[in-house]
Order: sequence, then C-alpha cells, then structure tokens
Amino acid sequence: MEVHVVFLFCLVFALSVQALKPGECEVCIKVLDKFRNTLSENTLTDYKKIEAEFKDFCKGVKNKENRFCYYIGGLEESATGILGEMSKPMSWSLPSDKICEKLKKKDAQICELRYDVQIDLKTVDLKKLKVRDLKKILNDWGEECDGCIEKSEYLNRIEELKPKHTEL
Repeated sequence: MEVHVVFLFCLVFALSVQALKPGECEVCIKVLDKFRNTLSENTLTDYKKIEAEFKDFCKGVKNKENRFCYYIGGLEESATGILGEMSKPMSWSLPSDKICEKLKKKDAQICELRYDVQIDLKTVDLKKLKVRDLKKILNDWGEECDGCIEKSEYLNRIEELKPKHTEL
C-alpha cells in the first residue's frame, strides 16, 4: 500500500514540474491563440496547412512575436524548424498552453520570451524615465527623433507627438 502512495506522489510531482507556471510562455501562448483564431475549421484539422498558414502569419509579426516565429521555424531565416511540434498538436485541438509545454521541452528559449512592460503615458513622469525607455516609446509609435542626443530632446519630441498617439 505504501508503495502505491509513494508512486502516486512521485507521479503528481513529475506532472506538476512539467506544467507551466503562471506567466510562463506568455508570448508563445498569445501568439498561438492569435494564430489559431485566424484559421478556418478546414485548416485546423490538417497540420501541413497549419504550417503553411503559420509561415504566412509570421511574415506580419514584430518584436517578441517575430522572435518566437524564428525559434520554431516560421521564418525563412530560421535556423531550426520544429513547426511539426506546434502544428500536429494544434490539429488535434490541443490548447495553446499544452503546445507551449511541448515546445519548451524542445527549446527552452521559447518560454523565456516575455512582453515588455507597457508604460502608461497618462500617469508616468517622463522626466524620470531613462533615454532607452523614451526611445522605446517613440519606436512603439513608429516615430523617430532625428538628431536627438540629449534626454530633453527626446522628451520634447514625445510631448510633441503625444496628442497624435494617445487618447486624452
């Protein structure tokens, strides 16, 4: 009887170690959910079609999502390709978090991707931000600050563009 209890405890422990922790694989899960929502019912049952659609989907993503596509082989310049590890389970209707668990076993970098924390421009004191964060704000807006060197120049540019890019 004691052997069964120990075995059951070990089994539960092993399963809990493999499960994703809250917040882990956030980019993977979000990208797979967003991608799944673009697929038709017909495509969702054929892993080859899923792979082809994923490569098209990856052409339009940026930043962390682009890096995720690179890691699993969704981009032409990807060094490796583990698309089958994503497309086959998706064709079986496996949830995104479970697919990401499988992908994590193949390449741990996939679950290390995290989205950048968004800056709330309504409440933040821009003067307290670093120049790197000011540049990120401009980059997220698709704007540049030509000739900016000093922090005050970045601040002025952001204040100038703020009405265009934020809802007041």
